[in-house]
Amino acid sequence: MSLEKDITKWIKDYAKKAKVKTLVIGISGGIDSSVVSTLCARTGLPTIVVQMPIRQNKTLDNRSSSHAAWLLENFPSTVTHISLDLTTIFNSFEKKLEPMCNNSDSIELAFANSRARLRMMTLYQIAQSHNGIVVGTGNKVEDFGVGFFTKYGDGGVDISPIGDCLKTEVWQMGRELGVLQEIIDAAPTDGLWADGRTDEGQLGLTYPELEQAMANDQDASCIYNPIPLNKTEKAHLKKYREIRARNLHKMEPIPVFKKSSKA
Repeated sequence: MSLEKDITKWIKDYAKKAKVKTLVIGISGGIDSSVVSTLCARTGLPTIVVQMPIRQNKTLDNRSSSHAAWLLENFPSTVTHISLDLTTIFNSFEKKLEPMCNNSDSIELAFANSRARLRMMTLYQIAQSHNGIVVGTGNKVEDFGVGFFTKYGDGGVDISPIGDCLKTEVWQMGRELGVLQEIIDAAPTDGLWADGRTDEGQLGLTYPELEQAMANDQDASCIYNPIPLNKTEKAHLKKYREIRARNLHKMEPIPVFKKSSKA
């Protein structure tokens, strides 16, 4: 069986075991959410894809709409598309919080992450109202490598179908599934910025470079004959480790004080 068939079966089996009736996915116009929403639609279970622009870059929003139209054309009896512009709600939130945060150097990033958390709340409202679950769209590099996601935002999901898949594998699945070429060709972006900044622009490395650095990091932990790295690979590994260290708190369990602990 192909990877996309294996994942589709896994989603369907999980839903059956958990007595879930509906799958809910946020779509952004990117390859990850496009592949996951397609895999969900292929299960035959009712699948709700939710478009949630917040001051969205028009190109990204148009790609989301195009993918939704493609899903509705290919899975008319399975897919429901909901488009909710959350800009007004976010503007109200920002107006209320901005006076308390305007001395912070991280205010822009904090509000970007708040967009992701507002979308998470929206997905759970819809999912719980339809006896459903929120299906995650994070890949292995983002979720378990560099932690490139928002804690309690796009990281807040019930299941993670592509969490063990590299980005290059997700692109390949997109081709196999027939996802729109404009989505496959688009530069990856988290969709949290009005200027449409890319993942590479934020991380400083491409996904193939991140994947190689991730593999090199794992290899370096082996005490037996680790593979020697060239200058570029060493620089990429150093960058990867810096990003990972900064975001490790997202990927580890929440620290809990144990009553048996001693200071």
